[in-house]
Amino acid sequence: MNILFAGTPENSSQILKSLINMENITVKGVISQPDKRGKRGSKLNESFVSKVAKESSIPIFKENDLNSKEFIDNINKLDIDLLLVVAFGEIIPDWLLSKPNLMPINIHFSLLPKYRGASPIQSSLINGDIETGITFIKMNASLDAGQTIASFKCNILENDNKITLEKKLTELSIEKINEVLINVQTNNINLLFQDEDAASYCKKINKADGMINFDQPSKLIYDTFRAYKEWPETTFEYKNKLIKIHGLQISSKQSEGDPGTIALFDKTGIYINTVDLMIVITHLQFPNKKSISSIDAFNSYKDFFT
Repeated sequence: MNILFAGTPENSSQILKSLINMENITVKGVISQPDKRGKRGSKLNESFVSKVAKESSIPIFKENDLNSKEFIDNINKLDIDLLLVVAFGEIIPDWLLSKPNLMPINIHFSLLPKYRGASPIQSSLINGDIETGITFIKMNASLDAGQTIASFKCNILENDNKITLEKKLTELSIEKINEVLINVQTNNINLLFQDEDAASYCKKINKADGMINFDQPSKLIYDTFRAYKEWPETTFEYKNKLIKIHGLQISSKQSEGDPGTIALFDKTGIYINTVDLMIVITHLQFPNKKSISSIDAFNSYKDFFT
């Protein structure tokens, strides 16, 4: 079975690796985002998917324009049975969706039609869900709205965050992908239309979303911290300094002041008032400094926080 793969980040690259190692699969080409400069204008960096493709000598197409004549000509030279898209980061044009002999498939990290869009993992965490999953869909021109091929559930634990939950969903995808692709190849599938009345959408996250609003319930603040653990990370502003939060818990103490004010600061953490229970910051990072524990913060920044 010949596959054209489209993806960009690390989790996508792990799924690509699993495909490359399957005896019944030949990855004929890989589409990924163009190389991007790192912080402070450093050298160009390849995507995780591009690196994996290069290691396996698979043709790579790093395209800014998926409708360019050169790109279309190159793809049309390939004989592909399936287009498989995993976190590519761009809308796939209609001509490319119609290219594979069998169908175009997307692996989406939610139980569709819930959380269509760019941030399904973060949305499930922010909303305090206890269950999510992955959905294989036959792609169409609408965002994550194609017919479902198969879906698989995954529990969300109280201590899961963006990093751990993405890892679990990636591993689930790798576990199930060969079975699903064989079923597609043998037409042993039952395509189901999604329930449009039950559809929900999630936004593309930006850096400003990481700023904590303490005028909220403590559980929502904690869930936001879990959701943005990898990027953009959560921050709070105090005395005109933007401080990153690397460790956060919900206290058993009831808030005693205005949301956002510090109720207590000791070696166990910085206790901040919310609309209900206090939250406790146990690890933090000042601008241009290393991450420190609340013990180190108490020893070095006691005067700053009191």
